[in-house]
Amino acid sequence: MDNVKILVVDDESRMRKLVKDFLAKKDFIVFEAGDGEQALDIFMKNKDISLIILDIMMPKMDGYETCKEIRKISQVPIIMLTAKSDERDELTGFDLGIDEYITKPFSPKILVARVEAILRRTSDVMPDSHIEIGGIKMDLSAHLVTVDDQTVDLSFKEFELLNYFMVNKGVALSREKILNNVWNYDYFGDARTIDTHVKKLRSKLGEKGEYIKTIWGMGYKFEVEDETFNQN
Repeated sequence: MDNVKILVVDDESRMRKLVKDFLAKKDFIVFEAGDGEQALDIFMKNKDISLIILDIMMPKMDGYETCKEIRKISQVPIIMLTAKSDERDELTGFDLGIDEYITKPFSPKILVARVEAILRRTSDVMPDSHIEIGGIKMDLSAHLVTVDDQTVDLSFKEFELLNYFMVNKGVALSREKILNNVWNYDYFGDARTIDTHVKKLRSKLGEKGEYIKTIWGMGYKFEVEDETFNQN
């Protein structure tokens, strides 16, 4: 993936070098930041950065606060890289719009695979591709969602999840199938990740969130009565 820029934010120089070396082998252009303030400065000067790998525990400005500031201006995909493994920490990250969550220690090869999976999905969207169901409109090329003509801000993963639901309208989807198709890698966590994203997505869609039906003991189904599916 030539000329694709990635920002690695971690206060440990050895960790930054490890991640950078593995990414450089795949020809990514890697920027480094040792804290959140430096990361924001770099991102503001390089708005074409395609993905951010962000640590939580850092001086000056931690990963959570850095994510908050970035989400005010951009929906760039963010992978949270952290030594914390508590469920509450993961949920906090997802609430702030984190797209992936990797706990240290980790396999650099797995990290690179997840980076590549995210970037493939953001670059494979066909121009002028739109989906519209039940008052929800998705512009895939512009990464834009509107509900009854009102713009809704979704994280990268929420956008992908909604797209998968709408494309599979009326189909019962197991959590495992959602993980395989939306996360697109061998996921080592548990299905609560999906439930967290579905909860946030429903909330952001307002009344339209009711289209996402829970199938107890299995997963979810996107269902809208008496609506046609339009994609072009």
